[in-house]
Amino acid sequence: MIDLKRLAEADYRAGIERKGAEPDLIDQLISLSSRHHDLQLAVEDARARSNAVSKEIGKASPEERPAKIEAAGLVKAELTAAEADYTVVDDEMKALALQLPVPADASVPDGGEDEGTVVATVGEQNAAPPMDHADFGRHLGWVDNELGAAVSGSRFAYITRGAVQVEFALVQYALAKLVARGFIPVVPPVLVREQMMVDAGFFPTDEHQVYGIPEDDLYLVGTAEVPLAGMHRGDRIDESMLPLRYAGFSSCFRREAGTYGKDTRGIFRVHQFDKVEMFIWSHPDKSWDEHELLLEIEREILDELGLPYRVVNIAAGDLGNAAAKKYDCEVWLPSEGAYREVTSCSNYLDYSARRLDARVKGESGSQFAHTLNGTAIPVARMLVFLMEHYQQADGTFTVPEVLRPFTGGVASFAPPA
Repeated sequence: MIDLKRLAEADYRAGIERKGAEPDLIDQLISLSSRHHDLQLAVEDARARSNAVSKEIGKASPEERPAKIEAAGLVKAELTAAEADYTVVDDEMKALALQLPVPADASVPDGGEDEGTVVATVGEQNAAPPMDHADFGRHLGWVDNELGAAVSGSRFAYITRGAVQVEFALVQYALAKLVARGFIPVVPPVLVREQMMVDAGFFPTDEHQVYGIPEDDLYLVGTAEVPLAGMHRGDRIDESMLPLRYAGFSSCFRREAGTYGKDTRGIFRVHQFDKVEMFIWSHPDKSWDEHELLLEIEREILDELGLPYRVVNIAAGDLGNAAAKKYDCEVWLPSEGAYREVTSCSNYLDYSARRLDARVKGESGSQFAHTLNGTAIPVARMLVFLMEHYQQADGTFTVPEVLRPFTGGVASFAPPA
């Protein structure tokens, strides 16, 4: 949630408008916020007078008591009316505030989806292999989209044989790296309540992408970021404990609404996938350093896997509501002759912490924490890139060296006989 007290500040407002927010909505919220403040004062004044009149009743003589009781009733009615008006405006203000994004940081470029700034490029744009990832996955007996579709529908797949070994090698490799960096490993719940989706910053804006179970008031998460955010909901975190860094492994579920006809081959864009997610609770003064740490780790993973990639500072109009700044790491996909996103990392500043009511306490008082997240390994998508970059001319797959300790030393996989 945004800082309503700063909404009228020119720079703060400009950062919100750069992300596409309607100026009229901002004006409406500023007006509601002012009305909300006035009503809050009116409620406090009426409550104070009501308490004072009630005390006078106890001190009044029998002759004075009826008049005092009548006066108390009038003040009580005034308080009830003021509280009702306050509740209406409070609900309306909160609903509008949930629709506005956190301001884009000044270092974020202007523009939309294709207007991010490339800040680094690593590796060669190699030519396409004999088979693209979809054909190679079938060739190895690793991916069965047809069976997945028959059992569960489109965009589901069975992952089998060596792909499963490579998947868990990726997960173990990432977790080992993150634990060595001080991250706490977590396997969180993948079903959460609606309020957790709101507090983590995904509802109401991304509700169309989420699978829900209405009868249980539960939703399947699209990222471990959501339950990891819930680990310190309502907490007052001593600043000496920060940063708190978590590495969450989970299955993830996304409806992929609006992507009909896109990435239908293979497992690049599926409804169910596993992921290792990084999540950091930071002191507000250190969150930009933590953001660079997340990017450093993501790049280190891609470097060690030997994948060519570029880093993009995402443009303001393409940022989600919660991110003040986001880097995407895009790996070269030879069969498409294009860079495609594999990981990203975002600094949410205090946007989620305000919804979560999570604060940092220290010698100077308390303030909202900052939260950050980044993807270490999105397994299905990472398998896509590995199948194209580690495909051999003889139809075998060579396991990247950094993964071999986690495959029991297996260095290559051949198609089934």
